[in-house]
Amino acid sequence: MHKTLTFTLLLTSLTIWAQDHNLDKDYSAVENKVIEWRRDIHQNPELSNREFKTAEKIAKHLKSLGIEVQTGVAKTGVVGLLKGNHPGKVVALRADIDALPVTERNDLPFRSNVKSTFLGKEVGVMHACGHDTHTAILMGVAEVLSKNKDKIKGTVKFIFQPAEEGAPPGEEGGALLMVKEGVLTKPDVDAIFGLHINSQTPINTIKYKPGGSMAAAQRFVINVKGKQTHGSQPWGGVDPILISAKIIDGLQTIISRETELTNEAAVITVGKITSGVRFNIIPESAELIGTIRTLDYDMQKHINKRMEEMVPAIAKAYGGEATIDIKSSTSITFNDLALTPKMVPTFERVAGKENVVVHKAITGAEDFSYFQEKVPGLYFFLGGMTPGNTESFPHHTPDFKIDDSGLLLGVKAMTELTLDYMNM
Repeated sequence: MHKTLTFTLLLTSLTIWAQDHNLDKDYSAVENKVIEWRRDIHQNPELSNREFKTAEKIAKHLKSLGIEVQTGVAKTGVVGLLKGNHPGKVVALRADIDALPVTERNDLPFRSNVKSTFLGKEVGVMHACGHDTHTAILMGVAEVLSKNKDKIKGTVKFIFQPAEEGAPPGEEGGALLMVKEGVLTKPDVDAIFGLHINSQTPINTIKYKPGGSMAAAQRFVINVKGKQTHGSQPWGGVDPILISAKIIDGLQTIISRETELTNEAAVITVGKITSGVRFNIIPESAELIGTIRTLDYDMQKHINKRMEEMVPAIAKAYGGEATIDIKSSTSITFNDLALTPKMVPTFERVAGKENVVVHKAITGAEDFSYFQEKVPGLYFFLGGMTPGNTESFPHHTPDFKIDDSGLLLGVKAMTELTLDYMNM
């Protein structure tokens, strides 16, 4: 009886503060602007740490709203500070602003034709992960909240983050650099919220997961040393391409035979192999670059240990040498276990209870995790697929599309999360 009463009182208290803030007119007024911003940003994408025009567009908009603006944060990031009419908590809202080295090939009238240089090669540039929608949504949230300072009990910090996809080699960037430069201080942030559009979830749907939501990501580089020889006389040398193939095969046994996947998912992927210059020459060396995804830090330690043991051992078995270097890219995206359930009524109010779904952990990664290591955070997914669509393309692909009629729910969710949290 005591437990039942406590639960009832909790639900009642949640209902009291999770009330509609009567912003429908402001939401309606900003919807077309958000879509227009998104399409312009989509048509003019910029790679990580090179988001100069995007940052300029964001800063200009925030300044027009009377928001205090700081530019050049973590190289190209923009931070806006909006103080409400009442004292209270500090809420941070984050959107990532960078695009990917992908050549767009869909039929969108505002598709990107931008070209740039990535790792010394000319590439197409595309918002193939939806960061353009994240940016436009947060610009819309800033506009709505700036018109309702009387409803803000505290301060809102708008964080437009560069280089979520990773800074270029040799450069710092992303959320880690923002944290290092003090983005969560002055004033100190009490909680942070972020979202990610999803091309394979119907619009007007919100997905979330308490605890570990997205994987930790690591990047590894393997250098294989063999002995060059004529392609017609392989016995005269040591083939680093053959050794690379054996290494790749061996790494997969760590996942398939040594990792208890019933506990959490894990992935080892080799995404790039470089070796050789000519069809009839066995080269001297090869380089393999890949990623490791884990949702449990003990599993991560085991996988790293076995990779470091296996790579040089396999190379040695075939007469060569190999080294491996593993570096972390992100931590586990962990939704605060106290904060998350408190905000579920907000999701249910703005999207409808039937459209709020608890999802399983995924092996994608997000450097939003670095913010969550410092302050309580909640990261959720927003549907971006046209209902009934039979052909939805994954993120990071040339055919990726988002139905921008679903963006307004993102504006509502981020705005209402902010105001509800401030009223807790």
